[in-house]
Parts: sequence; structure tokens; C-alpha cells
Amino acid sequence: MEMKKESRITESEDKARLAILELAHMMSVPMSLVAVIKMKVPEAIWEGGSNTPLSARQILHRIRPQGGGDADNLERILRMLTSYDIFAEHFSESGERKYSLTYIGKTLVPDSQGLSYAPYMLQHHQEELMRAWQLVGETVEDSTTEPFKKANGEGVLSYYDRRADARDLLGEAMQGMSIPFMREMLEQYDGFEGVETLVDVGGNTGVCLRMIMSKFPSVRIGINFDLPHSLVSASKIPGVTHVGGCAFEFVPQGDAIFMKCLGRKKAINDLTKA
Repeated sequence: MEMKKESRITESEDKARLAILELAHMMSVPMSLVAVIKMKVPEAIWEGGSNTPLSARQILHRIRPQGGGDADNLERILRMLTSYDIFAEHFSESGERKYSLTYIGKTLVPDSQGLSYAPYMLQHHQEELMRAWQLVGETVEDSTTEPFKKANGEGVLSYYDRRADARDLLGEAMQGMSIPFMREMLEQYDGFEGVETLVDVGGNTGVCLRMIMSKFPSVRIGINFDLPHSLVSASKIPGVTHVGGCAFEFVPQGDAIFMKCLGRKKAINDLTKA
């Protein structure tokens, strides 16, 4: 009897091949998510907090009451995003697929203050930024010109100075991400107690400083430090001074420095020690 040939593919190799295939198709996830956000699919399902499971056809009727659209293609997008736990899938007695929002999906719906993570998702996937990502490898071969400028013919600062719509989206994105984060943080964290002058690096409109200073009266002076284009829409806040500049060049002095984004922490720490 002929012996069965032993498989040379190990379980680890099999998982590796599946993983690389998923990575190869990963672009479909954010692009599909951007599409449903722009079509306002999450709001259509949520509708006043009901979160009633709806079929693709029912969702299409809500987002396009005038008619038109392809429910089959919408369902393909919803099924794919369901596999990433953005939507939950339900089956009616007739076997029709229906969709509701998961906890992840609910972050895309405006809360009682009109805030959500949807603008953050849209801002990170603007066409101009996506074009720049295609050139990320060139930063290794030639670091003299940033990919954004190579892709769009102008630098980031120039772009945001010229485009009010992009600045507005950035502001919405930062508020939608920052305010919920700060609410939770300030419920647990008391590290600002005793600080008199606080510098918020990358503070955008200064909303985080305002929240901190409201809870900690000891913080009498707030310095909201960010790139100049991020401060264009910053409103006056009692005790807060808006300062434009680049954190890789200098950081204003204070009793404490606050940063939400840790990716630049080492570079800025090096600067403040210099």
C-alpha cells in the first residue's frame, strides 16, 4: 500500500500565508468604511438610538429616499465590514440578511454633543494623504522632500492654509477623537493637580486644555501649541494662549507638557532636554 505523502506545509506557514493575503487586501477595509460613512449608513441604522437591524435594501431606502442605488453592492460592503466587527449580521425568518451597529460601529454615529470618530476616519483617508502614502518608500531613498509635497505639489502647511474645508475636517476629527478620550481620562487621572502652567503639544483648537483647566483650578495658564494651520479655527479660551510652531523645532516652557499622541514623544523629549 502506498504511504500518504507527508505534508511539508506546517500550521505556522499556513497561517502566515493567510495573514499575508489579508494584508494584501487590507486596503478594502478603510476604503469600504469611508464609503459607508460618506453614505451615512451608520446614522441610517442608528436613527435616534433604535439600532434596528435593517436589510441593505432598507438602508438604501433611508439614505436614498429619492430612489436608485444598488442594494446588492451595499450588502457586499456590509458583509465585509461585518467580518471586522463594525456591523452585526442578523437573519430574518425568510433568511434575509440584516445589519445593526456593534460597539465599534456606534463610534461612527454622532453622540449627544455631535461628536463621533467618523471625521477622524475621513480625515486620515483624504485623497491627498492617500497619494502621499504611495510614496512612503521614497523617504528611505530620498528624504529631502516629504511624500505629501511630492504627491501634491505643495507641503502640508501650504495645503491646510489654502484649504478651509480640510482644516474644518481636521478640527472635527481632532475634537471627535480628543473629547471622549479626555472625558474618560479626567475621571481617573489627577496628575494635573498642582500644575500652574500647562503646555498642550498638538492641542488643535484648545478644547483639551479647556477641559483640564475646568477640572483643575491650579492650572491658571494654558499654552495651546500646534502647527499654525491647526490654530486658525481656535477660539478664545480664558487663560489659554494659542502658540503656533513646530514641536520638532521648539516647545514652549511650562510646569508640565501634555501630549495625547505618543508617536512624537521621544523626539520632543530630546528637544526639551537640549
